[in-house]
Amino acid sequence: MKTLPVSLLLVLFTWTVCAWADRGRQKRAWIIESFTIEEEHPGPFPYILGQIELERSYLVKYHLKGQGVDLEPTGILSIDKEGNVLVHGKVDFENKQGIKVLRLTFEAKDKSTNEVDTRLGVHIQILDINDHAPKFQQSVYEVTVDESHSQGKTVMTVLASDEDDSTTNNGTFDLTIKSVTPTPDNVKFYIQQQKDVNQQQQQFGHVYFNGCLNYEKAQKYTILVEAKDKGEKIQLSNTSTVIINILDKNNNLPEFSGKTGPGKVKERETGVEVLRLQVTDKDTRGSKAWKAKYTIHGDKKEQFKIETDPDTNEGILTVVKQMDYEEQTYQNLSISVQNELPYFSCKVKKQVENAKWEVDVIPQNSGMSVENLYNTIPVTIYVEDVNDPPVFIPPVKHVHIMENIAAGTSLTTFTAKDMDGSHINTFKFVKGEDIDGWITVDAKTGRVSTNKILDRESPFGINSTYRATLYAVDDGVPPLTGTGTLFIHLNDQNDNVPMLEVNTVNMCLDTEPTEANITAVDLDLPPYSSPFHYELLGDVKDKWRVEPTHGTTVSLVKEHSVYSGHHLLQIKISDQQGLSSIQNLSVTVCDCSIAHNCHVRMARMAQMGPAAAWIVVLTVLIFIAMCLMVLLISCNAERKMIEMDDGIGHLIKTNTENPGTDCVGPSSIGIQKTGSSNVNASLKLSTNVNSSHKVTSQTVIHKTREAPQLVFPNQMFIRSIDRSSTRSYRENFKQRSSIRSSAFYGNAAYVSNSLAVIINKKLLALQTRDEEFVVYEPHCYTDEGQAMKNAELDALSIPENDFHPEMLSNLDNRFCQLAIISRPDLMQR
Repeated sequence: MKTLPVSLLLVLFTWTVCAWADRGRQKRAWIIESFTIEEEHPGPFPYILGQIELERSYLVKYHLKGQGVDLEPTGILSIDKEGNVLVHGKVDFENKQGIKVLRLTFEAKDKSTNEVDTRLGVHIQILDINDHAPKFQQSVYEVTVDESHSQGKTVMTVLASDEDDSTTNNGTFDLTIKSVTPTPDNVKFYIQQQKDVNQQQQQFGHVYFNGCLNYEKAQKYTILVEAKDKGEKIQLSNTSTVIINILDKNNNLPEFSGKTGPGKVKERETGVEVLRLQVTDKDTRGSKAWKAKYTIHGDKKEQFKIETDPDTNEGILTVVKQMDYEEQTYQNLSISVQNELPYFSCKVKKQVENAKWEVDVIPQNSGMSVENLYNTIPVTIYVEDVNDPPVFIPPVKHVHIMENIAAGTSLTTFTAKDMDGSHINTFKFVKGEDIDGWITVDAKTGRVSTNKILDRESPFGINSTYRATLYAVDDGVPPLTGTGTLFIHLNDQNDNVPMLEVNTVNMCLDTEPTEANITAVDLDLPPYSSPFHYELLGDVKDKWRVEPTHGTTVSLVKEHSVYSGHHLLQIKISDQQGLSSIQNLSVTVCDCSIAHNCHVRMARMAQMGPAAAWIVVLTVLIFIAMCLMVLLISCNAERKMIEMDDGIGHLIKTNTENPGTDCVGPSSIGIQKTGSSNVNASLKLSTNVNSSHKVTSQTVIHKTREAPQLVFPNQMFIRSIDRSSTRSYRENFKQRSSIRSSAFYGNAAYVSNSLAVIINKKLLALQTRDEEFVVYEPHCYTDEGQAMKNAELDALSIPENDFHPEMLSNLDNRFCQLAIISRPDLMQR
């Protein structure tokens, strides 16, 4: 067995001793030192608060940390090398952090090793002093209470607090009432404290009173409340003002002080003021406690009313129903007065110390009857006699008669009576309201008769009843009038035929039968009216029918074979008694795929908008331009001379109807009316050759819908368009055949060209005008096949200066020969 060296044993022993020594020092670390410090200590600073003592103080150095040193509040505490705790400034018990105890850690470190030898916990308690006075939440409290406020009920609550320690006398205070202004004799105020369970530093003060409040004695109370603490060295206090405003209530009843007015009324007068009653009230003027409310007693017929004057508080008595002197000569009434607010009364009977006083109270809204407390005044109203109007007996009459009775038929007789005993008068009957003049009235007897035949369907009757009024007028001064009313009830007769409600119908064009509703009305009542019987008249088979034939509203059925357009149907409508009428029904059939309403479609088709108007104008202008172009082309066409088979001097037949060349010319030269659709006119152009010969050229104007046309025959013969005038032309030409010769052929081309130029110029001038062509009525010379009384046609002469002999050089020899024969006077020159 081996043994440990002695040196090792010594090491183990030393370690064990040191471990026990360290264990002993760790135990001293749990020791706590306590000190106290008074808040707001005046100094001088620093001063020694206390000393921490150790056994081996010469071997250690001291260190202090925590609240008051390096934690809030910092810089207040420190420790010196002897272990003294020094105070360097004031501490506040009511600090913001709420710190009441400063918690620190004390450490003693070995000087040689700088290790902690001893660690102690140090607690320094802050001691409170009485440095805060109690404080009210508000410096002034104000409240308004009714004077009917009952004693023992809370009037106002104040709140006070003290920031000092509430567990000591410094933070405990009392609330007391120091003064009351004004000093009352009927009320005593007191205050009761109550701690706030949530905040120990706060206390409530409830203000009460004993006795009765009276607005007439004091309208406001000012109370001074004091809060004073119980500090041992010094006691601090504070005050607050409580203002209590008293609201006036009705604790004073109004009393009658007088009355003014005539106190009488004429019979049948209403709305007349007869009396004014005056009252006095000690409550506040203008308040509901002051405003009077009057009540009438003994007015069984409710002939009077009383109202309150808002300014004077007077009671105004007025008559609202007519009074009759013959029934009563006076009326006794009694009038009581009260206020708008219920009456309240409180009177002190006995004052009891530290308890509620004995009071006599009439509470509001308690259901207690106080009518015997209201003031009442008797009133007598006298009735004055005046002239009374006549009275109809009965005032209203109803008469039932059949309509259409003859004029002058007696309906009824009215009776009237003069109710005035002291003013006996006579009276007469006069017709009053009779808007349609149905009745007449006998002025003496009151007999009512019809003035004309009465019609139940008259617009002046309402529900088969006509109303009229009558007057009975006496001869008093002034004359008075009584009114009677007559209701005439008319029984119906079948005196009206059924009529179509609407006599125009629109229907759609369709391959299948279509329907449209038609309705008839009859001013008569059943059984003289609907249902009606409908019957279509005329040729309506397989075209139109009515389904059903009986009823008020039936269907008009159109068969598919009916074409579109307007159709006029006749329909016979009969009432239940067979009285009927035949009505015309206009039916418009149209294609509903284009327009749902045929009338709307027709109206739209009849209207021409601006665009359509411009199109029409443009079309007319284009047509005129085309006509002018045709005119120019046709008139400038080359004309060829017709070879004559016969020799010069032979006449040819001029009534042929061979076609020639048409030229457009004006229609104002000569117009002959014919029976054709076109207007034919013939012109006679003549040139005087000598006293016994005329060269004549005839033309025909065709008046059509488009434009007038002046037609020139190519061989200078008349071409008739209307065959009805051919015979007259032939007869005319036969009579003039002696003066027509072959000379026409010589100058035909020249005359034709010259005349065409003149006519074209005038036609162009007429066509450029804005106005339309003047249409002249044609003149009928004669009918075809009849002899003319005057064979001369209207002549259009060509001036002589239009012919120049030098023109013959450009013409054929035949024209020269014709010129020699026709105008020898010019050819000689």
